[in-house]
Amino acid sequence: MNILLLGSGGREHALAWKMAQSKKLAKLFIAPGNAGTASVGTNVDMNPNDFEAVKAFVLDNSINMIVVGPEEPLVRGIKDFVLNDPEIAQVPVIGPGKKGAELEGSKEFAKEFMKRHNVPTAGYLSVTSDNLEEGIEFLKSMKAPYVLKADGLAAGKGVLILDDLSEAETELKAMLDGKFGAASSTVVIEEFLSGIELSVFVLTDGHGYVVLPEAKDYKRIGEGDTGLNTGGMGAVSPVPFADGVFMKKVHDRIVVPTVEGLIKDNIPYKGFVFIGLMSVEGEPYVIEYNVRMGDPETEVVIPRLKSDLVDLFEAVASGTLRTKQIEVDERSATTVMCVAGGYPGAYEKGKVITGIENISEGLVFHAGTTVKNNEVVSNGGRVIALTAYGTDKDDALKQSFKNAQTLNFEGKYFRSDIGFDL
Repeated sequence: MNILLLGSGGREHALAWKMAQSKKLAKLFIAPGNAGTASVGTNVDMNPNDFEAVKAFVLDNSINMIVVGPEEPLVRGIKDFVLNDPEIAQVPVIGPGKKGAELEGSKEFAKEFMKRHNVPTAGYLSVTSDNLEEGIEFLKSMKAPYVLKADGLAAGKGVLILDDLSEAETELKAMLDGKFGAASSTVVIEEFLSGIELSVFVLTDGHGYVVLPEAKDYKRIGEGDTGLNTGGMGAVSPVPFADGVFMKKVHDRIVVPTVEGLIKDNIPYKGFVFIGLMSVEGEPYVIEYNVRMGDPETEVVIPRLKSDLVDLFEAVASGTLRTKQIEVDERSATTVMCVAGGYPGAYEKGKVITGIENISEGLVFHAGTTVKNNEVVSNGGRVIALTAYGTDKDDALKQSFKNAQTLNFEGKYFRSDIGFDL
C-alpha cells in the first residue's frame, strides 16, 4: 500500500515512524515533511492545502490512502475535494469532511454539538457585533476569570483568559473588531472551569471506534505553566489521575455521545477525534474538540500503541473498526520539546542541530527542522521532541531531560518541569 501523509511537524514524524513499521506499507510519502520524516519515508515538496497538487501526486504515484496530519486541510475540505473528484474518489482519506471538521473549525459549532448531545461542557454564549450588549451582560453575570474564544482557527492564539471585567469587555470588542482577523468575527464567551486538563484520542470510522492512550500536554512557555501559550512544550502518557473510574466516565458520558452524535447529525466521520478535557473534582468536561491528533501528544500516544497503525487506518477506510482491538504498551512515555530561542515570539531559523546521533535511549521526533548543506538545521519555533519510555513518568522524564541536554543548537530552550503537577 502506498500512503501519502500530509504535514510537517512532530505529529507527522511520529505517525510516519509508526506507519513505516507496518508490513502493509509499500511506500510512504510525506508532504512536505521535515528532516526527521526523510529517514522513514520520502519527503515531497508540496503544500498540503494545494488540493490540485495533491491530486496530481496521488495519480502519478499510485497512492492508495491519504492520511491528514494537520487541521487546516481538513477544515478547508480536502476530504470533500477527493470524494467529489471521479479520478481519485476511490482513495480513502483519514480525516473528516468539511462538515465534521467544523468541530475544530468553529467553536460555536462544537459547543452547539455538545449541547445537542448532552456532552458535559462549560456554559457559554456566542457573540457577534449584532448581540454585543447581550455578550457584555453575560460577562457581568459571570464570576472571574472570563474566557473569550475566537470562533474560527487562530493558530492556537485565539483564546483569552482575563481576570478583570472591564478588560474582558474591551477585549471582546477588540476581537469582534478583527483582533484575530475573520476567526474572531464570532466570539464564544465561556464559563471558566477550574481543574486539571488532559486529552483523550478516539479513532473512528463513523460507527465503530477505538480509544487510544490518553495524554497531558504543557502549553505555556515558562516553568510552572507561566508565560505565553505555545503549540506545546511536552507531554506525558498515561496520565496518573485518569484511572479506570475516571476513564469510564469519559467513555460513557463523552466518547459514546460524541460518536453517536455524529451519526444522529448525519456527519460521516472517518478519522481522529481529539477531546480536550478538564477534570473538575473528578468529573470530566469537554473544553474543545480537535479533528486530528494533538502535538506534542502524538509523540507520546503513538509510541505507546503496539497495534499496526496502517491496519487500523485500513479498518477506518473499510468501516470495519469494530472488529479491531488495540494493544497498548504498559510503560510510560514522556516527551520534552526543544524550542528556538525567543519562541513563541520572534525567533531565528537555520541553527545547526548537533547531538542527535548521541541519543541512543529514546525517540527523536523532528518538528521544525530541515536539511541545508547536508546539515540538520532548525526551521520552526518548536524544533525537536524527545520521547522516552520508563516504568513510570518520572523514570521516562529523566531520560527525556537527559536527551534534551544532549541535543544542541544555538538558543535551545526546554522546560525542565514537564509533569510537575501530576
